[in-house]
Amino acid sequence: MTDITWEDPFCGEGNNCFRLGTDPSGNAYIAVAGQEDTPLTDTHDALRALILEIKAGKADHLL
Repeated sequence: MTDITWEDPFCGEGNNCFRLGTDPSGNAYIAVAGQEDTPLTDTHDALRALILEIKAGKADHLL
């Protein structure tokens, strides 16, 4: 597996924890805490776009 530097887990209510990580090649990762061996991966720009869209409320219908 790529050398990923993981941030501390981000946890909402309950046990729903996610981790964000990056590697030396400029890729970004999202994983469920404890399942870092199967992350979703893409570029920093794609992760930035996802986070900005979520912050803008584009995923509020999922709540």
